[in-house]
Amino acid sequence: MPRAGTDSAARAALRARQGAGARYDAETAPAEELLLARRGAAFFARKLNELRDDDFAGPSRRVGWTRACLVAEISFRARQMAIALKSLREDLTGEEAAWAPDIDLAVTLPVRALRGLFHHSDVHLNVEFRDLSPEGWKRELEIGGKTIPVRNLPLLRAHDLWHGAIDLANGARKTDLPEAIRPRRDLSEELR
Repeated sequence: MPRAGTDSAARAALRARQGAGARYDAETAPAEELLLARRGAAFFARKLNELRDDDFAGPSRRVGWTRACLVAEISFRARQMAIALKSLREDLTGEEAAWAPDIDLAVTLPVRALRGLFHHSDVHLNVEFRDLSPEGWKRELEIGGKTIPVRNLPLLRAHDLWHGAIDLANGARKTDLPEAIRPRRDLSEELR
């Protein structure tokens, strides 16, 4: 994994190229954790795209879970975080406030819909991370009955994605995990 200084320089160069009209994460956002989460999303998406459609019904590494169930869970956790973050900026719609994930229903979706669910939930969460104010990063949220510092969400997301890629059971290995993610397996319980 590239060094933090290299990543900071790359972010600064990107901002210079994109100009004043582009939107970015707040200066107070946890940049390294967001980078881990975004790289984790790319890695998970790569492993997800390597699966054939009929592989989704096969077992994941999580006992009793199919790959479809795992994809739905990871997608719904992103959606849960995104809705909670949005509530810091503005009132939720009635549909958002009442949203409750239904994994049993999600696993009955066509595979292309599950792939789309992952993609859209990841984009939604990234938009909420990007639009969070500097003050928002200092707040806490209640998610799933637990109070969590907002600053912890990117690392929780990174953990879900990197370990989820391994749990897809199609070739990802623990040695593929970034060093910052390896010792953090305990984070998986924080939002469950």
